[in-house]
Amino acid sequence: MSEMTDQNAAETPEAAETPTVSVESAPLEAQLEEARRKADEYLSGWRRTLAEFDNYRKRAEKEREEIAQNATIETLRRLLPVVDDFERALGSLPQERAEDETLKGFVLIHRKLISLLESANLTQLDPLGQAFDPSCHEAIGQEPNSGVASGHVCAVLQKGYRYGERLIRPALVRVAE
Repeated sequence: MSEMTDQNAAETPEAAETPTVSVESAPLEAQLEEARRKADEYLSGWRRTLAEFDNYRKRAEKEREEIAQNATIETLRRLLPVVDDFERALGSLPQERAEDETLKGFVLIHRKLISLLESANLTQLDPLGQAFDPSCHEAIGQEPNSGVASGHVCAVLQKGYRYGERLIRPALVRVAE
């Protein structure tokens, strides 16, 4: 009988602990589930914030690039009248003065300026003989011209310029009738 009592006593604490463990574990499991839910919520918020910051960084970098490009374009645009003046002056030189050393120096300065502008990704538009394109040419008149097809550029009064793909200044042209 003492064996039986020992057995019952041994079974009794286990039996008594089992309901107590399940009763005590229910609030702990609820707390664990709540903690997991909050952790997932915080992780989701952190990921969202990280993605927003990454988008902000990309947008700010793009804006900086655009500002730098616009500043470059504005500087180049201000240099274009100087280039035009050089070209008009060099174009109106009489032939007998072509060997003058001072004028040769100005020709070299002009070449250097053009080279500098080209290295800055500025390209000249010289549309002579091409079809008139209002997106990059500005027509200031029409004239009859038998050597050029109708609707094509027959005279360029001022060269146009592009910076990369952006038009800086349209070419001023006359179009053949």
